[in-house]
Amino acid sequence: MKKSLPIFAGIAALTSLTSTAAFSQSLDTPWQDDPGFYVGGNYGYLKVDGNDDFDDDNDVLQGIVGYRFNRYFAVEGSAIDFGDYGNDISSADTDGWTAGVKGILPITNKFAVYAKAGQLWWETDYDVAGVSGSYDDESLFIGAGLSYNITENFLVNAEYTVYDADMDADTFSDDIDDADFDTDLKQASIGVEYRF
Repeated sequence: MKKSLPIFAGIAALTSLTSTAAFSQSLDTPWQDDPGFYVGGNYGYLKVDGNDDFDDDNDVLQGIVGYRFNRYFAVEGSAIDFGDYGNDISSADTDGWTAGVKGILPITNKFAVYAKAGQLWWETDYDVAGVSGSYDDESLFIGAGLSYNITENFLVNAEYTVYDADMDADTFSDDIDDADFDTDLKQASIGVEYRF
């Protein structure tokens, strides 16, 4: 075993040096710094964390358009269908639009991690104990993800985003008492992106 340790240490050191060299070379790709527009779409799982009436989960669809300034920074907007959630007594249907900034950290010329944050503008159609109406507001969001370049122009993404959408039923109607719908919309999704 003692004789094996120097061998393993040597292999680990060699692997580390090789990986570091490959890492440095893999980021030296001119197309990664090319600015330009991109479009994409996400499909995923939405978890609604609110009071008992509005705790739910369902599918979420998102269309994306953005502009990448370089390999590290982009601005992005999206349209989101959060779908229907709730139960027979209290239900809601929420749609939203976002604008935000995206910071990208390339790991290799194929893989990158990113984080993004910005503003969500949303509108909810609700029905609470027979009282129907609509309500709109704005909230903040924050997210993070991992992207993989299949080609120079085509990527796949995996992402997790939290939207802080506070809905207070007291503002919906004077007929509703003791109903506070402070809600977080948590989205886990996979998607595709095409860069022009």
